[in-house]
Amino acid sequence: MIKNNDMVFGLRPVIEAIKAGKTFDKLFVKKNLAGELASELLHLAKANKVVLTRVPQEKLDRLTRKNNQGVVGFISPIEFANIDHIIDQCFAEGRDPLVLALDRITDVRNFGAIIRTAEGAGADAVIVPSRGAAQVSGDAMKTSAGALNLVPVARTNNLPALLGALQKSGLSLVACTEKTAASIYEVPFARPTVIIMGAEDTGIDPEILSFCDFKAKIPMAGKIASLNVATSAGIVLYEAIRQRKFAP
Repeated sequence: MIKNNDMVFGLRPVIEAIKAGKTFDKLFVKKNLAGELASELLHLAKANKVVLTRVPQEKLDRLTRKNNQGVVGFISPIEFANIDHIIDQCFAEGRDPLVLALDRITDVRNFGAIIRTAEGAGADAVIVPSRGAAQVSGDAMKTSAGALNLVPVARTNNLPALLGALQKSGLSLVACTEKTAASIYEVPFARPTVIIMGAEDTGIDPEILSFCDFKAKIPMAGKIASLNVATSAGIVLYEAIRQRKFAP
């Protein structure tokens, strides 16, 4: 029996997992993989909207030393949420949505810590890209202290397009970036908001930055130029909560 957080490898086991309706966090397929079973796998993945990533055989062999037949998948321990439904529910309840979007944050421990903080702050959802994001794994679940079971996580194949759609539906996009003079304390968070956090090394995708409503940074008074992304996410989330609950 396949457990929710298991690695699944080999053509037939992965095909059966897809047929069983398992939710894949990651599915890696060897480049140029061919054959009847490979064609069946690719067809099923497309039909069931399972996002796969083409990788060299060396990548698969690093994931498992067993005969993987060019396919390695990871079953997600959670079911991914529909962000449109969450936003609609917030508005129906008369609440301003507070959403966190993570752009290319790949460290599992940072991801888990952010989810834990998001749950504590009462964020309505966290958005992650299908590719180039931390694996939703047992390690992430542990680091989140179980918060992954409580905070809706939505996944998208096109983060810029999804953020643009949310913006058109009335949500302000707040990019947390050092590429600005404005402070997070100047941003009006008491409105429908998506807070966007980027990777520590590359930051937020320039395409996303180009259409955000606000760009803001955390003021730094010490000698260290920046903070860990999980710490930064906590600071920004709780500034949003402060404004919503306590600001005049």
